[in-house]
Amino acid sequence: MTGPEIMSNANVKSAATQKGALKKNSVSVLGVFGSKTDMRALVRLSSGRVKEVKPGSRVSSGTVIAIDNEGVMLRQSGQTKRIVIPGS
Repeated sequence: MTGPEIMSNANVKSAATQKGALKKNSVSVLGVFGSKTDMRALVRLSSGRVKEVKPGSRVSSGTVIAIDNEGVMLRQSGQTKRIVIPGS
């Protein structure tokens, strides 16, 4: 049995960051968590504020209608759009 891989700070930084992954002035999904029956998501709002959301939560000019392992479904102005987790 081997132990966990030890990474240098530089390796951790490059593994944890992606240039341009978060669009400025729009909603971005940072991650999802919870059980399948109670999924939540962390989203970064266009203002830069980070908010925990669940289905029914208001975000910007829309409403979260669903959350799954890949991201969030958001209804804005009668249209539904999927916002995926960057890199997924």
